[in-house]
Amino acid sequence: MKNTAIVAGATGLVGRELVRLLLSDLEYDKVIALVRRPIELNHEKLIQRMTDWEEGPLEQAIKDDLNGSHVFCALGTTIRKAKTKEQFRKVDFDYPVRLGRLAKKYGASSFLIVSAMGASKDSLFFYSQVKGEVEESLKDLDLPSLHIFRPSLLLGQRDEFRFGEKMAEILGGLFSFLMIGGLRQYKPITGTAVAQGMIQAAKKGSKGTRIYRSDQIKIL
Repeated sequence: MKNTAIVAGATGLVGRELVRLLLSDLEYDKVIALVRRPIELNHEKLIQRMTDWEEGPLEQAIKDDLNGSHVFCALGTTIRKAKTKEQFRKVDFDYPVRLGRLAKKYGASSFLIVSAMGASKDSLFFYSQVKGEVEESLKDLDLPSLHIFRPSLLLGQRDEFRFGEKMAEILGGLFSFLMIGGLRQYKPITGTAVAQGMIQAAKKGSKGTRIYRSDQIKIL
């Protein structure tokens, strides 16, 4: 039996890789990308659903495809791009939780989300706090299969240039040989590796909630 994948954040670093890998995976016969505007990609398995993430229209767009599906959430922005904390929270908290509620309501078989290393609702840092809050809210939904991925610095080609991340990428590459033992979780990881780990976890079908540190993603 073939699987259906629903991808939120299909234009981001991990989301793009998810779509690419899922389209080439013979175990999936339908890949639904939730996008604000059409992406320039044509494939017989790809279905693009336009959404502004308002709850009613979003539900109508995906409710018929959610039963038994694998839902991949790679939504995320930055304070700089969002411009306000309120807008950041909308993208990184409201939208994923909204998608999680629909996944629960319509019987998705698994929900997989990209969070961040250091995520904690008790963090002093706003970014990490929001990531921790979204994790807790998704856990509270009691989804049958919830997989939370906490990558460290993500490597890959982004649509936008981020100076801080670029410098961290260079430094991480120079000193990655030192990141052994307990420091391995801080080693940079590619968006492709995260996407591969998410797909492996979805196909494995483990029940309950599982959290993956960055250094655990490649060895699922």
